[in-house]
Amino acid sequence: MTSVDFTDPIWELIARFAIDTLAIIVLLFFMYYRRYRDRELATTASMFNVFAFAVLTILSSVEFSIAAGFGLFAILALFSLRSEQIEKIEIAYFFGAIAIAVICSVQGTSLTMVIAITTFVLIGAWLLDHPKMLKSSSGAKVTLDKIDPHVLSDVELMRSQLSERLGVEVMNFHITELNYVNDLAHINVYYRN
Repeated sequence: MTSVDFTDPIWELIARFAIDTLAIIVLLFFMYYRRYRDRELATTASMFNVFAFAVLTILSSVEFSIAAGFGLFAILALFSLRSEQIEKIEIAYFFGAIAIAVICSVQGTSLTMVIAITTFVLIGAWLLDHPKMLKSSSGAKVTLDKIDPHVLSDVELMRSQLSERLGVEVMNFHITELNYVNDLAHINVYYRN
């Protein structure tokens, strides 16, 4: 009968992956998905976490040059050039998924430290994005079927027209696209409930 050697590095890797997986489930499925119902981002960020964990585990166990590190970041930068624009909160959760992968995969820290830092990240995300924090405003993406002539020149008039049209107090708005060919305006509207 063979005994299991828990000092074998494979057991530490399994423990780190278990911590990473548990943290991602909490961050993306119990926090992000329950609040925003965005299945696509929750799935994408969790897959990215697993892939980053794998790559970083390999890279942290071998000699890795600065040039290779810059190459890796250059490849990651290409994703942003080829991807659709995502909201700030989505970027935060996506970065959180990457941060957890880094925390859990880089060797040289104890499992106790990994658990403590991962817990700190999860508690911070839960508190900072809790619905009762900064509860006074909400946001929506709006597409207008006609570009008003004053959309850029008179911000206050545009804000009041959006408030009237939507039936809420528009606090701020951000124009993401003006399409003069189809006479469409895509606007992110931030309003008070």
